[in-house]
Amino acid sequence: MADPTPQQVSEFIAAGLQCEHLEVEGDGRHFFATIVCEAFTGKSRVARHQQVYAALGDRMREQIHALSMKTLTPAEWAASAAPPPSATAHRTH
Repeated sequence: MADPTPQQVSEFIAAGLQCEHLEVEGDGRHFFATIVCEAFTGKSRVARHQQVYAALGDRMREQIHALSMKTLTPAEWAASAAPPPSATAHRTH
């Protein structure tokens, strides 16, 4: 069985979770995913990861050697994309 591409891993996750944003990088064995999903609201990090593992099913054991994840709600994603306050502050002399 061929190693999956990042695009395929993204498709596997998207098939099981309705994601507002999904980005997967990797080398065919080790992957890093940023997953933004409304279904994560109110869930712990462990519960969020379990939802992703459930979406991947047997592929997690058979095709994907390692998956690191950043799992965020849409509100957390929006907050993380905002520039830090110091970046927008103006100095006056």
